[in-house]
Amino acid sequence: MSYDQISAGAFRGSFTQLSLPRLEVFREITSQQVRQHGQLGADSFAIGLPWHGDGELSCNGTSARGARVLASIDAEIDMCTPKAFELRGVVAGTVLIAELAARLDIELPSAVWHQLRVIETKEAPVARLRALLTAIQETITTAPERFDDPVARQALEDALLVEIMDMLPTARASDPGRSSAARRRTVDRARELMHGSGDRSLSILEVCKAVGASPRKLGYCFQEVVGTSPMHYWRAMRLNRVRRDLKRAGDTDVSVYDVAVQHGFWHFSQFSLDYKRHFSELPSETLRRARLAA
Repeated sequence: MSYDQISAGAFRGSFTQLSLPRLEVFREITSQQVRQHGQLGADSFAIGLPWHGDGELSCNGTSARGARVLASIDAEIDMCTPKAFELRGVVAGTVLIAELAARLDIELPSAVWHQLRVIETKEAPVARLRALLTAIQETITTAPERFDDPVARQALEDALLVEIMDMLPTARASDPGRSSAARRRTVDRARELMHGSGDRSLSILEVCKAVGASPRKLGYCFQEVVGTSPMHYWRAMRLNRVRRDLKRAGDTDVSVYDVAVQHGFWHFSQFSLDYKRHFSELPSETLRRARLAA
């Protein structure tokens, strides 16, 4: 997974994982609005529950709240999470889930194949799964040695699988509506251009022309789907690219200016201010730390 920080400010985050015989239980916390993107894996099935945050989670133009859950099998993940966000969930092998589904005569929802989706299902198993994940985190905090017992680990795994399998028969993809779907497609095309531009810096006007939307329309679409303006999103993505390159430049003689210009920041003093506002440190401090580590 790759993480791009969208909102400005110092970032704090954590990832906790409990490995059971056939399942992985995770808890992810991020302080800033973040774009998370990557690949779940060809043999992985995942259920994720948004826990809390200062805004809505955007996943394919659909928000996830309440009893809604995220589910995917062999999926590419691309979502924007809000500030002060927490996600908890379970990852299993697709073979295990398919075998259990066949044994229990459950048809897996086709909507979750190959794409991360927000799904709706009956509330009772979601509530029980939330209670289990809450108990797991409390035990990790107060008495982690309990998970050293193989019997306890197996019992916990069985309980998690029961709730997941109880959830799947009624699972269906959340429908964002026709207008929301159209706005999502516009944003998807714009982001594809932005993320595929590589070292070439696109202008927002170029993006608008390519997707066939006015700056105002593109702004409305981004605000609904991503929760920020296209200009802010694109600047944040470019700043994240600079930060990655600076962290990798520890054993080279490259300068901050060289990296900034490569990503389209021609006004160096303004770039330094934007970088510090976004990451709470100067770009020279990022490079200095990378060189000390090297």
